Amino acid sequence: MIDLRLLREDPDRVRASQRARGEDVALVDALLSADERRRSSGVRFDELRSEQKSIGKLISKASGDEKAELLKKTGRLAADVKAADAEQHEADEETKRLALQLGNLVHPDVPVGGEEDFVVLETHGTIRDFAAEGFEPKDHLELGEALGAIDVERGAKVSGSRFYYLTGVGALLELALVNAAIAQATEAGFVPMLTPALVRPRAMEGTGFLGQAAENVYHLEKDDYYLVGTSEVPLAAYHMDEILEADKLPLRYAGFSPCFRREAGTYGKDTRGIFRVHQFDKVEMFSYVLPEDAENEHRRLLDWEKQWLDGLELPYQVIDVASGDLGASASRKFDCEAWIPTQGKYRELTSASNCDSFQARRLSVRLRDGKKVQPLATLNGTLCAVPRTIVAILENHQLADGSVRVPEVLRPYLGGREVLTPVAK
Repeated sequence: MIDLRLLREDPDRVRASQRARGEDVALVDALLSADERRRSSGVRFDELRSEQKSIGKLISKASGDEKAELLKKTGRLAADVKAADAEQHEADEETKRLALQLGNLVHPDVPVGGEEDFVVLETHGTIRDFAAEGFEPKDHLELGEALGAIDVERGAKVSGSRFYYLTGVGALLELALVNAAIAQATEAGFVPMLTPALVRPRAMEGTGFLGQAAENVYHLEKDDYYLVGTSEVPLAAYHMDEILEADKLPLRYAGFSPCFRREAGTYGKDTRGIFRVHQFDKVEMFSYVLPEDAENEHRRLLDWEKQWLDGLELPYQVIDVASGDLGASASRKFDCEAWIPTQGKYRELTSASNCDSFQARRLSVRLRDGKKVQPLATLNGTLCAVPRTIVAILENHQLADGSVRVPEVLRPYLGGREVLTPVAK
């Protein structure tokens, strides 16, 4: 939720942000109108209540015809006060409803456009020339099946398409990735957390996932719970309705959780293997910081993601995501995209988003600095989305005989294994 004072003072900036997102600009004027009704109805209610109280004091001193007239006027005022209160409540609810539909203000440095209009900021690592090495690379599914690591056929049999089993060394590889990611995050000062996978509506709405992203959210209607698509949701709501002391910030958490996504609108896209699935595990970084520290924290999250990918010895690029491809909560987002050899292109592996005070306002998470209380800033960054990371590792570190070299950073978590080898059939 954006600051309504900013909306009133600079509506053109909010209109420009909506336009850059490809969202409805008319929403800005509708919200301005609702906010004006809310404020004017509030003033009218206060005036009528003040008059009501003043007459109440006069009645106790009056008598005869004067008292009768005052009592009659009090009756009319009571009806007016009740109507003004209802009008104020209605305008307030309408303002909140419209405000929740408005995306965060897009950072001025974000490239304008759609999904393909990102800007490449950095490129790291060397893309292997498999032809020069004398063999054609296999895709992750062929490699994973040969290693006894991935079983999508039985995943589909049990749960349907886009589900899978990680078996044998595949399960061990996930655990190694999670433990290595948590170890890096803990060393960087993040508090490790295991978070709920089911949340109440306010937590999901407060983080901005019931707007444009609602089609990808699983909802348990009978219980009115939502399955999270990222531990960002329970981590953002962890301090909901709390006031945090400024000298305790930043607070940084690294959450591990299962994640659930419908992947609506991706029919026929990435159907092979485990790149785009309905359920996966992820390690997510989350920061609560002073508003003035948000941009620096955003860069720090990106640096931790780059450290992780460098440790996995993966070639990748960093992109500045375009305005039309931002989630509702993000003012700016950096993605790290790893090279996938058999696709011949970079694909998203991690992302880091600066949400400024957008989520904090919706979830009522504030900071106290002396006597001043105000919303703080929240940021999130994926450290390890497990299936996609496994895809990148298998394809980039495969050897000619179908085995896969284990990056050094993972070896201590895989019993010292240097190579994953195909299983005998």
